[in-house]
Amino acid sequence: MSVDRVAVSTKLAYGVGQAAEAIKNNTFELFLFFYYNQVLGLSGTLAGLAMFIALCVDGITDPIIGSLSDGWQSRWGRRHPLMYLSAIPLALSFFFLFAPPDELEQAELFVWLTLFAVLVRFFMTLYQVPHLALGAELSDDYEERTSLVGYRTAFGLIGGAALVIIGFSVFFKATPDFPSGQLNPDVYPDFALFFALLMWGSIWWSAVGTHKTIPFLPKPAPGLPPFRVVRVIKELQSVLSNRAFLILFLSMLVFFMMRGVQATLGLHATTFFWALNPQQIQMVTLAIVVGLLAGIPLSKPLSHHFDKKWIFIVGSFWSLLFHVAPIMLRLWDWLPENGDPALIIILVIASLFGGMGAVQSLIAAGSMIADISDEHELTTGQRQEGMFFGGMAFAGKAASGLGHSFAGIGIDLINFPTESVPGEVANDVLQHLAWIYGPGVGLIGLLAVTIFFRYPLTRAHIERVQIELRTRRDATISGLSPDLD
Repeated sequence: MSVDRVAVSTKLAYGVGQAAEAIKNNTFELFLFFYYNQVLGLSGTLAGLAMFIALCVDGITDPIIGSLSDGWQSRWGRRHPLMYLSAIPLALSFFFLFAPPDELEQAELFVWLTLFAVLVRFFMTLYQVPHLALGAELSDDYEERTSLVGYRTAFGLIGGAALVIIGFSVFFKATPDFPSGQLNPDVYPDFALFFALLMWGSIWWSAVGTHKTIPFLPKPAPGLPPFRVVRVIKELQSVLSNRAFLILFLSMLVFFMMRGVQATLGLHATTFFWALNPQQIQMVTLAIVVGLLAGIPLSKPLSHHFDKKWIFIVGSFWSLLFHVAPIMLRLWDWLPENGDPALIIILVIASLFGGMGAVQSLIAAGSMIADISDEHELTTGQRQEGMFFGGMAFAGKAASGLGHSFAGIGIDLINFPTESVPGEVANDVLQHLAWIYGPGVGLIGLLAVTIFFRYPLTRAHIERVQIELRTRRDATISGLSPDLD
């Protein structure tokens, strides 16, 4: 680990790697459930169940990959071998997920979705857990870590924006046969092929661009036992015994459950509840991305003046407010009718300001894991960034899977029809959709924030931890025993 400033070229290469996960995440959240439910006709319950199974399997592999990466010994270090290995199988799996054979029955569609969703998520984990851990190792400076997470977040947003812009402008644009282009089944394989290639390029650029840092990165702890499942369980117990991580872990469990519901129903809401056309959906979605990007430059000065805990809490409240408010105002008949140009302006503004708050929470949470890793090293003598990020990814994926499943069940409970046409869904069904997507999502988010109020780490505490760690390392290098009393 270096205490010096990280070169901009290294930050760029590291950040570019996040575009791959952003493309995968945004595709899964925006299109996957919608494609299988509304385009291919798979029931909401089965589609949600398939996504839940995929996320659970993926969640189990997260701490395993984290432990494997933490203990990996090679001339290419601990992180890069797995990053290189993941790229090609990830791209292939992503393509086949959106190119199922024609005329599959419900059970066959369910199996296809489950299988390839599992494969995409597994190979993404094989890349993403080492990639995240690498970011925590590139610097131990409190503010420089926030900068690294900012680069990562920025390129994630750029990847997500590219997906939305290219997706709706090129692949899902309106045609005479499909005024809502996202309902056209023929464009999805080409869409998947294009973005599979972008994901492959993003991963290779990141791995090659950070390859030069390998000699300066931390090595596996001396005496670390060979990789075993038992070791993974013990390491998971160790990281969960860290109070700060446990609180962050529990908060993220609830938060990602909320995100699962929100993401699964997002395209249903914009297509049917708000009755937006593809260009308007693009505008609203891009407004979120613009808000996220606009908020990134604020993250470093905010972390200089405020503890990350409060940045996370306030940012979360802010983003929830701008998600729920337009839906509640529509339910109370206080917004313009669908099709009114003023409605689009309101939705764009709400998305813009919501994104500015959400990005503060995202950056703060990613940076806090690096801080927790330092505290854990001081207490245990082990560097376990891979396990911390793997454990957090497990929380996110398992809980998000529950959210996908709950949303799918909810779609069936309110009798939302498959292969629907905008403007022809019953009003009471749309009202039920709005209550789930709006206040239902908001209440889950408030619970996540409430849990996080108990997060204990402050800036002053982390700075003391880092001073003691440097003293310990310097003493180890000089052959002396550090005095930490």
